[in-house]
Amino acid sequence: MSTCSSDSRELDEPLAGTAATARTWLLLEQPGPWGAKALTSSHLDPVLGRALEAAAKDTGVRVALIRRPGRHADRGMSTARQVYAAHTTPGNAWLRSATLCDPRKLLDVDFAALGQGDPRTFDTALRAGPHTGDPLALVCTNGKRDRCCALLGRPLAAELDALGMDGIWEVTHLGGHRFSPTLLVLPYGYAYGRAEAHAVKEVLSRVREGRIVVEGCRGNSAWERPGQAAELAVRAAVGEYAADALGVVRTIGAAPRWTVTVAHTDGRQWHVVVAQETAAPPRAESCGASVLGSPARMDVVAVRELSVASALAG
Repeated sequence: MSTCSSDSRELDEPLAGTAATARTWLLLEQPGPWGAKALTSSHLDPVLGRALEAAAKDTGVRVALIRRPGRHADRGMSTARQVYAAHTTPGNAWLRSATLCDPRKLLDVDFAALGQGDPRTFDTALRAGPHTGDPLALVCTNGKRDRCCALLGRPLAAELDALGMDGIWEVTHLGGHRFSPTLLVLPYGYAYGRAEAHAVKEVLSRVREGRIVVEGCRGNSAWERPGQAAELAVRAAVGEYAADALGVVRTIGAAPRWTVTVAHTDGRQWHVVVAQETAAPPRAESCGASVLGSPARMDVVAVRELSVASALAG
């Protein structure tokens, strides 16, 4: 029986420009079962879950629940739980962590500041500090959102954990079920689809060096979808893999066509034309969808490096 992920793989649906958008990720450890809307349908107090959703709205912060790989019986947890905040904008990417006993303390954080890359209230409210361990690999495993996330994501998380890799967590939702197994790597915020364990090992190895892997990459969550596709296209065109080397500085236009300006820290700039197309034929965008859909795809039409004069005038 086909699934949304098997259909997407068979149709060779492109991955670039499909990552969830968030400048900052706020991650709270919550073992046990997760519902489709995990912040309000898990063992986390739903009142707190709704308050976190409201606090994060329109701030650039995305809140998600995480748990360690493995069996998750319907039981409580120890008092202490892990919490992370990660800002993903190149040049100011950071990952901070804390251990807290009362998750309501998260409401003392200034979400607007956190979304802009300022961690000070996160640090003071939670006694947090820079994360000094390995980068995080968050594998989407929430089968209540889509069965592919459970059928493909949970085995991947378990395999990575069994390999003795640190920083592996299951996460509630990353979007793009049809690209399962999906994962997000922090601190740099690049998402990946159709992931396999050997490829994840390579990705994490490169992240430790401050570099990214383009193969299988969906984009950087700091950018909107046209910017994600444009930045990856420039990386592929010029062979630039340093995580902080490129940034999206301007996006002009609207669907179905944009011109995105991608800038290098060395002063070079590129204009990238991105067109939104409708993927054909119609397919299930989620295993829970009642009708077939035609998801939007981001196609890079042209990549043009600007002259020095044009870049300075731009």
